[in-house]
Amino acid sequence: MTYDEIRKLFLDYFKSKGHTIVPSASLIPNDPTLLFTVAGMVPWKGILQGTEEAFATRVADVQKCIRAGGKHNDLEDVGYDGSHHTFFEMLGNWSFGDYFKEEAIAMSWEVLTKVINLDPNRILVTTHISDDEATEIWKKLTGKEAIRLDKDNWWSAGDTGPCGPCTEMHYDARPELGGGLPGSADEASGRYVELWNNVFMQFDRDANGNLSPLPKHNVDTGAGLERWAAILQNKNDNYDTDLFVHLKQAVSDITGVKETEENKPSFKVITDHLRAVGFAIADGVIPSNADRGYVIRRILRRAMRHGQILGHRGALLSELYPALVKEMGDAYPELKTQENHVVEILKNEENAFADMLQNGMKLLETELPKVNYNVLPGNIAFKLFDTYGFPLDLTQMILRDKNINVDVDEFTKCMNEQKERSRADTRGTKILWESQSDLPDTDDKEKYETKTDTPAKVLAILRGEEFVKSANAGDEVEIALNHTPFYGTQGGQVGDSGVFKQGDNVVMNVSETNRVNHIVIHKGVLTSTLNVGDEVMPEINQNIRQQTARAHTATHLLQAALRQVLNEDVEQRGSKVAPDSVRFDFSFGRSMTAEEKQAVEDLINKWISEDLNVSHEEMDIESAKQRGAMALFGEKYGDVVRVITAGDVSCELCGGTHIHHTGEILKARINKEKSISSGIRRITMSVGTLAE
Repeated sequence: MTYDEIRKLFLDYFKSKGHTIVPSASLIPNDPTLLFTVAGMVPWKGILQGTEEAFATRVADVQKCIRAGGKHNDLEDVGYDGSHHTFFEMLGNWSFGDYFKEEAIAMSWEVLTKVINLDPNRILVTTHISDDEATEIWKKLTGKEAIRLDKDNWWSAGDTGPCGPCTEMHYDARPELGGGLPGSADEASGRYVELWNNVFMQFDRDANGNLSPLPKHNVDTGAGLERWAAILQNKNDNYDTDLFVHLKQAVSDITGVKETEENKPSFKVITDHLRAVGFAIADGVIPSNADRGYVIRRILRRAMRHGQILGHRGALLSELYPALVKEMGDAYPELKTQENHVVEILKNEENAFADMLQNGMKLLETELPKVNYNVLPGNIAFKLFDTYGFPLDLTQMILRDKNINVDVDEFTKCMNEQKERSRADTRGTKILWESQSDLPDTDDKEKYETKTDTPAKVLAILRGEEFVKSANAGDEVEIALNHTPFYGTQGGQVGDSGVFKQGDNVVMNVSETNRVNHIVIHKGVLTSTLNVGDEVMPEINQNIRQQTARAHTATHLLQAALRQVLNEDVEQRGSKVAPDSVRFDFSFGRSMTAEEKQAVEDLINKWISEDLNVSHEEMDIESAKQRGAMALFGEKYGDVVRVITAGDVSCELCGGTHIHHTGEILKARINKEKSISSGIRRITMSVGTLAE
């Protein structure tokens, strides 16, 4: 049974049981605590924790996941066994306040024994030691005595909050290995394969550890597709299943090397890393030196190094990507639609890696004769990382063949010292505002109206690094109000400037407006004493607001023109909208020609001269999608969105401020176009009087 067949059987079954089938969510999670989507439950975390409303009570999906950074990291194990992956697919069915233990267990058992037809005598189940209910359900349904375990069969979102017991289904894949049952001290490694985990969220845990029943019970399940494929294809190694066999054949075709027992780890690393890197870039991750971009760059370079171990020089993953599209493009269409973009980024990264490796190896060759006791000093390994982009594991991999280790403790010390320097450089007032947990969110719904007729109350004053009750004339301060018409920097648009008045007197000149979470922060200099609790009348600078609004609408026209002149694959990857000035980053694999830049500029100015109507509407997200509104790549949106439509040339989801007719833009001029990273270009453009 192939991967495609397993996915279809799984989803078809749950569709027949009344589940809404949804596509996989992005690998970029809407969760600041995670670098990647690491499990099937991540997209549903808000629903499971009770902070979001469910759009359906029964849902099923196949979720793409990456575990290669932070707490969830399987990277180092890939290649050295048959079960670890950085990228994997998780089958899941979910009940949000609908069915619970009995029906969830019955459906899991039916899928395993009737749909994919596993031998029921080789399936073992575990339950939590406290869960008599699930234990009895298993016995009544199957006659099986569940193995009752403790910590392995309990799930929680954190130290407090929703939690509950789990039941797991294991398959006796290799009885010949002997050993004890799952969870026992003498369990034989590799004999039992965990097939499925059903989590029953039924309690809320408080700070003292007390459990109280949740008003709504949820079911959260997860099953690894790669494990299912190995069992159903009678393989002891996930990398011997159909999907990986085809990908490994592509590796062999490109490198000219056949897979052997000796080089098998490299074939595993390359095929696993191809999936992780390919899917991540298709979802909008750009290889870089920070956060998830760094993880993907590290994985990519690890794959390239294993290509070199096979004796291959030159492009590898960019050549292999079409094979990935062939194997998985039907299940995940984004692999096809983003193919040109992904391949271009991979090529750029591979070229950069070749240069980095050459320069880094020169440093290593200089330092290796100085090595004592077969240990490379950690500061040298850190220099390789900091200067040449060598991840630590790449240095270790290169040195392993020479029987040389790295002083990891010293490397870590150098890394921590750099982080502290960076943290000191970036420490600002954001942390101080975040510490004000009692401060309410700013009511800023007036920001689209540009002014307010109601005085606003001063809720907090930050002077230097201290919150004060009162500040005096000449003090530079940051102030939070209970409501404001000022637009705080967000979505690439710079914040408003203006004044605070009391009567006819200006009490503060506001130079910039920012946001810290949902609090709008007004920064500027006081012209007279101001106290917490005082009332002020906020007035924005209308001229600056108008200049910024026309620049933002011009940004939408720029994207529409780029997609028309270049191709429909062009997508926004960042922007900065300032008064009469635009910086726009977009996905494209090469520099634009002079003719293309002129064509884009001419098209924008044509739309400006036509004085197209620009409408601003709020609607539910589904209505916006039906209208064809473009969304910012990788951005998450709420149920109600703001749609900006310029004639019939542009329709986008956008929370920024805009003009009402394109003629207000006056003129647009492209100043510069350049590369800022692999596959990402940047245009700077002037509009309005600045362009004229």
